Amino acid sequence: MIKNKRRLFLKTAMAGSSVGVAVAAGLLTPTAVLAEWNKSAFTAKKVPDAISALYGSGNAAESAEIMITAPDVAENGAVVPVDIKTTLKDVENISLLVSENASPLAASFDTTAAIKGEVSIRVKVGKSGDLIATVKSGGKLYTAKRPVKVTTGGCG
Repeated sequence: MIKNKRRLFLKTAMAGSSVGVAVAAGLLTPTAVLAEWNKSAFTAKKVPDAISALYGSGNAAESAEIMITAPDVAENGAVVPVDIKTTLKDVENISLLVSENASPLAASFDTTAAIKGEVSIRVKVGKSGDLIATVKSGGKLYTAKRPVKVTTGGCG
């Protein structure tokens, strides 16, 4: 028992020392580990405003190459699983907006050519409405919608 506590103490001390050395050497800084946050897009109150803040333009073409998988009826709007997949080439960004939420932009993912055009996320859906996926591909913006009905306790 004492050996286990000593080993745990030594492991913790070594890990803490390693992080301390990395911070002191400037290898690990808060700005290096934090993701970029587009405040104006995530605080926008309307879908077109969020899309414009995120992409600089709200001109998006409907695309059948974007598939949104989500339940038709969400019994618990606090946790709704959503999968977005696309067969578009050169995907640069995939974002999900929830039309009836107070702040519609739920998530935005910057991608590279090394990543498949798909994301999975769980989001809060406040009221029945549309899930809107936007995909930036080849410098152009594409979108698809999927309606989701939210019920309380499974009662429509």
